[in-house]
Amino acid sequence: MKKIYQYVSIILLPLLFIIPPAHAQVLKTDAVNITVKEMDRSLQFYTDVLGFTKVDEWYIKGDKAEKLQGLFGIHIRVARLQLGDEFIELTDYLTTGGRSIPEDAKSNDLFFQHIAIVVSDMDKAFEQVKAKGVTFVSTEPQTLPPTIPAAAGIKAFYFQDPDRHNLELIFFPVGKGQDKWQHPKGKIFLGIDHTAIGVSNTEKSHQFYSTLLGLDRKGDSWNKGNEQEHLNNVEGASLHITGYRAAAGPRIEFLQYIVPGPGKLYPSDSRTDDIWHWQTILRVNDANALYQKLKQDGYTIVSKGLIEEWQGQKRMISFIVRDPDGHALLIREEQ
Repeated sequence: MKKIYQYVSIILLPLLFIIPPAHAQVLKTDAVNITVKEMDRSLQFYTDVLGFTKVDEWYIKGDKAEKLQGLFGIHIRVARLQLGDEFIELTDYLTTGGRSIPEDAKSNDLFFQHIAIVVSDMDKAFEQVKAKGVTFVSTEPQTLPPTIPAAAGIKAFYFQDPDRHNLELIFFPVGKGQDKWQHPKGKIFLGIDHTAIGVSNTEKSHQFYSTLLGLDRKGDSWNKGNEQEHLNNVEGASLHITGYRAAAGPRIEFLQYIVPGPGKLYPSDSRTDDIWHWQTILRVNDANALYQKLKQDGYTIVSKGLIEEWQGQKRMISFIVRDPDGHALLIREEQ
């Protein structure tokens, strides 16, 4: 059922005191939001090709929506989709604007982001997406070797959606990943394991995601070799991969390219209607405290203050911030 949501007020709260980060931690990675050009085309792709189910849809407009997104004169259509226990949101800016993903984008660019969709059978999943004519990023599905102990036996494949967003299919053998991925119940596409982002410096990003946001660092892997190169389609690729997790929801994974090093920077003039813009939606227990701390530490706040929004009977306080490399996160407290 379609609904109209209006942002009803903006609250600019003074800096009265700073609550230590332990009181402003992420409770859940709620969803990953992807900006798309044509909603109906993207809905068909994610539901028909990848097995997602649309669970909600709404429109957003008005002054307070503009303040949250940091853009004037917008009207937005949003659809929320579910796969397994996880969610994505597709956002279509109905107003003009929004630049396409550059044709020469590479997996080591710092504006790179993807979601990893878990599959029960890589061969069947690959044949299904190939039959739909998707653009390959990987040359073909890769099985990571024993020389990468943390990922040995994992099968993966990169490809693109109709807007050239990178997506990953990932298969976990027994002993890898969460236990729930070993119980497919007859399904090929099972859920979302993580969203991966390009980072320039792991420890700098750790300061943001772990020290400030409170995500737990769950493990590190150093990946290189022929399979990894052909997975990312980056010649000579050598990566430091680090996984972080909140109490619930998909992991956030850092991809730091040691070789050949980071590619293009996240464009400094990026807007939320640019097609390369993703927003990872994080639920927190104290949005005000986190807003004040991030602002004090000099992180880029996209929103024009803290936004109070009502969705039905739910009161939410939200803002959008960029991490050290420019990736956007929608921080939201639900009351």
